[in-house]
Amino acid sequence: MFPRFGLIIFNMRKRQKLVLSAVILSLGIVGIQSANLELRYLLVLLLTGVTWLLTGWSLREGLSGIEWLTVPIPAALFTASVGLFYILLPPAWWAKVAIVILFGIGQYALLLSANIFSVAAIRTIALFRAALAVGFVMTLLTGFFLYDTIFSFRPEFWVAGLSVAAISMLLLLSGLWSVNLEKYLTTRLFIYSLFLAIAMGLLAMAISFWPINVSVSSLFLCSMLYIFLGISQHHFAQRLLMRTVWEYVTVGMVVLVTVLFTAGWGV
Repeated sequence: MFPRFGLIIFNMRKRQKLVLSAVILSLGIVGIQSANLELRYLLVLLLTGVTWLLTGWSLREGLSGIEWLTVPIPAALFTASVGLFYILLPPAWWAKVAIVILFGIGQYALLLSANIFSVAAIRTIALFRAALAVGFVMTLLTGFFLYDTIFSFRPEFWVAGLSVAAISMLLLLSGLWSVNLEKYLTTRLFIYSLFLAIAMGLLAMAISFWPINVSVSSLFLCSMLYIFLGISQHHFAQRLLMRTVWEYVTVGMVVLVTVLFTAGWGV
């Protein structure tokens, strides 16, 4: 029985593997909630590792070199972000069901995008731009969930800064790599990701002193990630125009003004 089951798993088509991976991970998110509170964070870490393994298993035919690092990162971080955010949710059943559905759909979209990136690294594929757009949106959503989790624990400003910088480094690295699908981790890619991540960490430390709630802090950092990643992706694609820069800067100004108006200065 077991050899036959293993043979079926081994001979599954790639699309079937992606669906199965998304279903297994969704069930894992649900299972985390049923565990003791002390074990939930450990289980989230374990499920993040399982996500990495499932992504590699699903796409192993198309992965090589640096792709084993850059391709699974978005799916693994999305699992970590939703798993941690799921723990912080109120006990309302509808909220938890909505998050699980969002996770299942989002994870499948990320796995499909990862498959496109792994194929596009070898040959031109028409869906590349769509996958890039999906990856961009999911990066922002992942960032918001992770930033919200960090600030929910009310950490010291330096802890918040280091945590946000580390997370942003991974998000930016995979997001910028996906533009040109480089075969190696180039100096340019690493330096851009590192300096932008440091900027995100400094912003996180600064906003730790602002009298605003967790959601607003997370939205502010997510907006800054949107600006940094968006402008950098256009630059890497050699399509950066002054008009594009102003569009992103305008979004940043609107968010900054909103944050200032919602802050409880003097309260």
